[in-house]
Amino acid sequence: MDYNHDVVSDLIQGSVARILAGLPQGVELVAAAKGRTPEEVLQAVQAGVKIIGENYVKEAKEAYQLVGRKAEWHFIGTFQKHNVRRNVLDIFDMVESVGSLEVAREIDRKCALMDKTMPVLIEVNSAGEPRKSGVLPKDLEQMVTEVSRLQNIKVMGLMTMGPVLATAEEYRPYFRETRTLFERIRRLELTNVEMRYLSMGMTDSYRVAIEEGANMIRIGAGIFGSPCQV
Repeated sequence: MDYNHDVVSDLIQGSVARILAGLPQGVELVAAAKGRTPEEVLQAVQAGVKIIGENYVKEAKEAYQLVGRKAEWHFIGTFQKHNVRRNVLDIFDMVESVGSLEVAREIDRKCALMDKTMPVLIEVNSAGEPRKSGVLPKDLEQMVTEVSRLQNIKVMGLMTMGPVLATAEEYRPYFRETRTLFERIRRLELTNVEMRYLSMGMTDSYRVAIEEGANMIRIGAGIFGSPCQV
């Protein structure tokens, strides 16, 4: 018996059960699998996770070989234009981190060749940090309007990270602003835009995010533990 394997498996199973039991109806859990092994990702799926979120294409491909279509796959990292390849888009069921019109157009172009429509979330740089990816709040309406004209992308909502902060409560104004933007875009009733998902909140902040309207949360360490924990 592999003790370490069993410890990790029990940790993941218990964490997933605890998180799912505490989520309000209608809130979806994305297991953020950055830096995790394919075996850990599979254990999370076996524990009840239905959506895997990947930051890196290489890790996604490796995990996908083991897990396959036992879960949905969301890309949640910074999507660079050079990463937008057909064999990558084949894996993902949603891109949560479309932060520029350039990337949106490239996804649209490649999906057109595949006869595929990709659901996407527009990433909002809610803190206005110059080194962070995402659309600034003041530019969001124009961005969504431009993306809505693309034929092989469907805008399904917004995503935000927020800045790195010391406490969960400090995230609240950024989550609240993103919810306000979400409702504003919804009221525009744009063609090819269905504002269904508001993806906000991670391990330390997801409870506040839910209070502010998130219906999709991205949890990594809260499921898998920190990399050095076991």
